[in-house]
Amino acid sequence: MDSVENRLRTLRLTRGLSQEELAQSLGVTRQSVLAIENGKYLPSIGLALKIARFFDMPLESIFWLSDSNK
Repeated sequence: MDSVENRLRTLRLTRGLSQEELAQSLGVTRQSVLAIENGKYLPSIGLALKIARFFDMPLESIFWLSDSNK
């Protein structure tokens, strides 16, 4: 079964942003950012696209499917 992975934490830290700062920029809570980074919460398509736009990157560079059967 495929799972969704992401590199949100790495991107956030590279930009020198706290979870709170990123959350404010995206219009979500710090807890939402934490949950996405830890793979506990999958963002909606709208939020995922907002994240991609914020980092000026293709969506697939931030979120991708990983085959967990391997």
